[in-house]
Amino acid sequence: MTGGSSTMKTSRLILLRHGQSLYNKENLFTGWTDIDLSDQGVEEAKRAGNILKGQGIYPDICFTSWLKRAIHTAQLALRELEWEHINCIKSWKLNERHYGAWQERDKKAVKREVGDDHFIAVRRGYDTPPPLLEDGDPRLAQNDPKYRNVEPELLPRGESLKDTKRRALNYFFCMIAPELTRGKTALVSAHGNSLRALVMAIEKLSPEEIVTREFPTGKPIIYLFDETLHLQKKVTNL
Repeated sequence: MTGGSSTMKTSRLILLRHGQSLYNKENLFTGWTDIDLSDQGVEEAKRAGNILKGQGIYPDICFTSWLKRAIHTAQLALRELEWEHINCIKSWKLNERHYGAWQERDKKAVKREVGDDHFIAVRRGYDTPPPLLEDGDPRLAQNDPKYRNVEPELLPRGESLKDTKRRALNYFFCMIAPELTRGKTALVSAHGNSLRALVMAIEKLSPEEIVTREFPTGKPIIYLFDETLHLQKKVTNL
């Protein structure tokens, strides 16, 4: 944008849940499991790029998690935009909610095992975590080389949405919000629950309201802010 000091800068935040993953397709809990996009997910990511291109929306900077389904979604969308030159900053703090001992397990099987009430409390509740991973479990993030420089005590063994919100919002205010206050357009390619955490803060939603909010794969949501990060408009159904 141009103008003098009296001109208010408008920034845009594009939230994009990654395209369908292979585990989404198989109805498995994914969490921090680094699984890639399905063929449908690849097409969803490309379509997201074409949607932004059709609206003339070109991000200045991109943020993703450390999980390949989010990274590849961003790459595919930016390729469709012919806009691959921008910086893409990655952080584990934008990772999906960690589903602990439920990761890589079939959702229907888990539901039969624990019962409807507990299943819903964990999956759609706000502060109920799944069973935590125990010492020696090969699914522990400490076993993944990409987390070798992260302090082990920061790596979760299972998270509630409340836990996910804490780390995602910390990253948002430290890294993403400063770009928005400068009038930039930021693309965040992440996950259902890390995005749910951001939306909860942006829209000032209660725990009861946010847990019912769904985020379709590969469909951008756009928020417009003024330079004080006051929400001006939300754009969906692009």
